Amino acid sequence: MQGDRRQSNVAAMKSALMIHDIQTGEDRQIFASDDHFEAPNWSPDGRYLIINQGGLLYRMPLSDPKLEPIDTGPHNKLNNDHGVSPDGTLLAFSDKIETGESCIYTMPLRGKPRRITQNTPSYWHGWSPDGGTLAYTARRHGAFDIFTIPTEGGSETRLTRDMGHCDGPDYTPDGKWIWFNSDKSGSAQLWRIRPDGSGLEQMLNDDRVNWFPHPSPNGEMLVYLSYPTGTLGHPGDLDVELRLMSPEGGAPHRIVELFGGQGTINVPSWSPDSQHFAYVRYARN
Repeated sequence: MQGDRRQSNVAAMKSALMIHDIQTGEDRQIFASDDHFEAPNWSPDGRYLIINQGGLLYRMPLSDPKLEPIDTGPHNKLNNDHGVSPDGTLLAFSDKIETGESCIYTMPLRGKPRRITQNTPSYWHGWSPDGGTLAYTARRHGAFDIFTIPTEGGSETRLTRDMGHCDGPDYTPDGKWIWFNSDKSGSAQLWRIRPDGSGLEQMLNDDRVNWFPHPSPNGEMLVYLSYPTGTLGHPGDLDVELRLMSPEGGAPHRIVELFGGQGTINVPSWSPDSQHFAYVRYARN
């Protein structure tokens, strides 16, 4: 990847915010725009979604879908890595306005942002279930690996080494595993690791290119983004699939086909009851 890998190059795309129903298999559009937006995630109370657009964050109430700006102070170069803490009190996001490279910040939903990571670039991806730790991907010494850091800041812990390009870490709801993708085996596939760095295990290895695994809150499912064979990186303008699999491994199955990729489901986007997840579908203007 070159430059800030989180800045999409598909700004000429129409965007549609979708909700998939696990029980019925139906997909419902709740908001659409001629502007490009990315990466929905659900609030812990189930009342709204958060998306990013044009370097800013927006809240979208499900009862009345519309863009409501979130005040992030001077931070107006946010990428698509953001999410609300399990108790609903803090928002984590990644922004490069301060240093020119992405840093991770947290802030009360109505309050002042606080910088958490001192090393750059760092891209947030997950909260631990107890809210005490952040999981993220970061480039250190030329390689992207998986790291954790206390929510209050401090020293970062590196979990992966010599794994090629690693991305998309997300905790299981019991806190025992962190899922992520890595191209160690040749193309991006799904892996998991214990939060202490032990137990590294490859969980999927097929002929697709697989990114951004997200365990469901009830611990029973995992949704991820699947690209065609041979895809390089995680572009935003391809025919892709969203697939579902068991957190214990096994054969996945396709649940959604769409035009998209980067921005579709980068961050955790399950509803709190595990009955729905949100994603973004794109179309060319």
